[in-house]
Amino acid sequence: MSDAILEMRNITKTFPGVKALSNVNLRVQEGEIHALLGENGAGKSTLMKVLSGVYPHGTYDGDILFKGQVCEFKDIKQSENLGIVIIHQELALIPYLSISENIFLGNEQSSRGIINWNDTIVKTRELLQKVGLQEQPTTLTIDIGVGKQQLVEIAKALSKKVKLLILDEPTAALNEEDSNNLLNLLLAFKKQGISSILISHKLNEISKVADSITILRDGQTIETLDMRKDQITEDRIIKGMVGRDLTNRYPIREPQIGEMLFEVKDWNVFHPLQDNRKVIDQVNLNIRKGEIVGIAGLMGAGRTELVMSIFGKSYGKKISGRLYKDGKEVHLPTIDKAIQHGVAYVTEDRKNYGLILIDDIKRNITLARLDKISKNKVVNENEEIVHAESFRQKMNIKTSSILQKTGNLSGGNQQKVVLSKWIFSDPDILILDEPTRGIDVGAKYEIYTIIHQLAMEGKGILLISSELPEILGMCYRVYVMNEGKMVGELSKEEASQEAIMKCITRAGGHMHGNTD
Repeated sequence: MSDAILEMRNITKTFPGVKALSNVNLRVQEGEIHALLGENGAGKSTLMKVLSGVYPHGTYDGDILFKGQVCEFKDIKQSENLGIVIIHQELALIPYLSISENIFLGNEQSSRGIINWNDTIVKTRELLQKVGLQEQPTTLTIDIGVGKQQLVEIAKALSKKVKLLILDEPTAALNEEDSNNLLNLLLAFKKQGISSILISHKLNEISKVADSITILRDGQTIETLDMRKDQITEDRIIKGMVGRDLTNRYPIREPQIGEMLFEVKDWNVFHPLQDNRKVIDQVNLNIRKGEIVGIAGLMGAGRTELVMSIFGKSYGKKISGRLYKDGKEVHLPTIDKAIQHGVAYVTEDRKNYGLILIDDIKRNITLARLDKISKNKVVNENEEIVHAESFRQKMNIKTSSILQKTGNLSGGNQQKVVLSKWIFSDPDILILDEPTRGIDVGAKYEIYTIIHQLAMEGKGILLISSELPEILGMCYRVYVMNEGKMVGELSKEEASQEAIMKCITRAGGHMHGNTD
């Protein structure tokens, strides 16, 4: 049994009112990539926090053995000293420090308390070369994209003489090119004898790099699959995660499309800081009642900028063009006005813009339309509880109480709270920006079902997604965007991954982008 670098035995961890882990077992071999899968709330991140000392010894039951030795970590420092390094889903870099300062933060190259900057720069260069970054060590972290920041995190892990690298959703915010670079890097590390634990919801990535998979469900170990021995399909993995066969990944509904609901005409937007840079160029689009319309495009195509500029001008300057709702021209100069006119926007960044993480679920759900539950500007708390409780049940939000802090929920459940908030605002038009980012297959299906239900009620849905299968599986019509322009419009029958990419390449699109 000595070929295991890590064994976690019968790990049990309880939070007030919730048993997050119950007798979980995990065994990682020396030099392998081991995937840890499960739905949101299955306990993956909690297990990794136990392993890395975020939850110190004494706050959980069970044993951790690293290289055959029992470990009782009191904090992260102790686990890192042994070479166990975790990279969390939310990157922990400090934006206004340089790359080299971030890499050696807390691990400064110094003698007698004085930092040796020459050493720091030389070592940073070596590490950046290992992860394939050409950036200068002195570049500020805020000036590089998310994909490169992820590589800086990995360089930081390498600086700590990593033996077991834990990556929690490392590609959730990356485009396809950056994701591939990252996966290839893991394969290169494997050749150097570094073991990795990879948490991801992207099953195609898991199939590409993982040697073994451990599946958690409801805080328990379900099974460990050996990818080297057996041909294991995505459907087989999903069955383990969800506990049932998912015959369809997308709900099947016959659309009932009504009259024209919302139109955007000749829409132009300039960059908020660079006055002469046009971000959105002469865009036209429309949505009918009961219709789910997709916007496909590469990173940097301008999709998020477009919808934010429509939603109460929350992005951009010198915005021109006309908006029509039910055939009448409307002006939405502020977010308040947009909400009053029945427009809702579910942001791609739920943690920063979608939720107040330190507030409870109840308040987050009612926040966008407090006027619905108040009289003379005084909130009726009983009514607030009734509405929030009804959304908790309807949306199947996994929580012990609506009074729980939203920040304590898993990603999928946080996303359901954001959706509840905007559905509570009674919108006619719902703009969904990456509504299932970082969410597992089972929760995705629930969210798709909710989106279809809203369309059946006659609402117009505008869906942005970087996952083309999602756009193709959900939308009745697809617009294709590239570099701020609409370069194609496809019906459900015409839409395919090839047709979408053709529209982009015909328009001179390139695969590189900054952020969307």
